[in-house]
This record gives sequence, structure tokens and C-alpha cells, in this order.
Amino acid sequence: MPEPLAYLNGRISPVSQTFLPVWDLGVVMGASVTEMARTFRHECFRLREHIDRLYRSLKHVGFEIDLTREALIDLVNELLEHNSRLVPQHHDLGVSMFVTAGTSLVYTGFEGMATHKKPTVCVHTFPLPFELWAEKFTLGQHVITPSIRHLPPECLDPKIKARSRMHWYLADEQARLVDPKAIALLLDRQENVTETSTANFFIVQSGRIITATARNTLQGISQQVVKELAEQLDLRFEERDYQTYDVVNADEAFTSSTPYTILPVTRINQRPIGTGRVGPVYSELLKLWNHVAGLDIVAQMQTGAAERKAEFEARQ
Repeated sequence: MPEPLAYLNGRISPVSQTFLPVWDLGVVMGASVTEMARTFRHECFRLREHIDRLYRSLKHVGFEIDLTREALIDLVNELLEHNSRLVPQHHDLGVSMFVTAGTSLVYTGFEGMATHKKPTVCVHTFPLPFELWAEKFTLGQHVITPSIRHLPPECLDPKIKARSRMHWYLADEQARLVDPKAIALLLDRQENVTETSTANFFIVQSGRIITATARNTLQGISQQVVKELAEQLDLRFEERDYQTYDVVNADEAFTSSTPYTILPVTRINQRPIGTGRVGPVYSELLKLWNHVAGLDIVAQMQTGAAERKAEFEARQ
């Protein structure tokens, strides 16, 4: 059976042959920066913007890689050309790109001194797991604010998209103790709302769309699309501090993230937001997102989820 291809340190090979050494600093210390893009109809969406953000992260942390931006774009498209043939035409792929700090000198010793600072570069794709999000388009998401707080920007600038994410893992585990399907929405040490582990968070209040500041959160590519769509709807878009009180009293809420675009949030800490159902502003934004994507996002998610589930059950 044909196998997806992946790129690791200058070599393209089947993904089953792509391994990261146990002494890589991405494993040893979680020292890595990352980006994730997705395709719509097998064309990568806003790839240039994802690549530009990755290179800004690389510059800040001091990882120097041999690939130029153009070369990385060409590499992603080369992998997509091959790997897209391995999924149904109406399904799509996620694209993961990450760069680690290289090899741990502790584990490799003098022998590795000359090369331990050379970063590891990896690009791979994966079929989008539609089943993770399909029902949330109609039921909405439940967010929980756990005791774990958002990492202060004084510790790590949130503009760096990094993979050092233990606090997010623990936060989501806390949220699932309340509701197995819930996700964590972190507050900062001043009780301001920030983001979830994979998404920017928004509330709608009196015709305004409000999200957290760039000082406190990673500014998302999908978040930028939301801002552009808000302008088309003549809605005011604000980046400012706000608290759980404002979420509870909001008209509606939603999240944005690369793999699923936008999803409604209907509950926070077991309490309804607005009517507790999908809101009208979210619905209008989703209609515009369909035009941007060139497809019916919900239909793709629901059909794809059913097909992937049937395929999984047939293999059992």
C-alpha cells in the first residue's frame, strides 16, 4: 500500500522510516518551534503566512536552518502533491512543520560537539481527523478554566509558536475531569482570558468581536481571517483584556484554529453562554469562511467523520 512521505533533515522518505533520535533537544527539552497548516481541496491554505510566522519564531530563538522560505514552501507542496493522492478527493490534510534545537550534548558528548547545534527540521502531513470536531459545529464546545495559569509572556513570548506544552496537557486533563469532552481555557495570573491549547478564543458582545491581546496570546492565522470577515460584516473587532465574567455574560463565543476554522463555544464552567446554542454572528462568520475555503466546511467535517469512522470499524 502506498505510504505518505515526510521530510527530515534533508531527506524525503516514507513516514514509517522518519524517526527523531532520543537525544534530540525537541525530545530532551521540548526545545522546538512549530507551525501547522491545512489544505482546502488539497491546496495549502495561507501557507506563506504560516511559513513567515515560523521564520519569525526561528529568528527569535536563534535556530538557523539551511532551507530558505521559498525552498520550504516548495518542499511542503512537493509532499502535498504525493500525499494528497492517498486520501479521498473530498478529504484534506494537515501539514506539520517543526524545527528543534538539535542534538543534546549531554547525551552525545564530545563526539557530537561539532554538530549538536545544527537544528532538526521535519515536515510531515496527516489526514485531518474530522471526527474530532464534526459534532461540535452543532453542539458547541464546553470550556473550563482550570487552576493552571497561562504561561506569562515574561517567561516565553507567546508570539513564538513552541512545542513546550506540558502546562497545556495538564490543563486539558483538569478540564476533562469536569467534562470528558471539555477543553481548557486558560486565565493569566491577573484573571484575564487567554486562549486554549490549540485555538484563539473570542466572545461576541453587543455587536463586537473581542479576543485577547497579542501581548498575552499567539496571534493565529485563522484569527486574522476572523478579523477580515468581521470587517465584511461591519462588526467591530477588539483585542483587549477581559475576564470570565465577560464570557459568562457574552452573547456568544467561539474559537478559531487551523484544522477546523471556527467552532462555537456554548458553555463555560458548566454554565451556558448566551442562549447556550450556536449564535447568529458565529453562523454568519462560518458562511463567509465557506467562501474563503471554497467548500462547505461543516458538510466536509460531517461526511468525512462518518467515512473515517466506517473505515476504522471495517479494519477492526
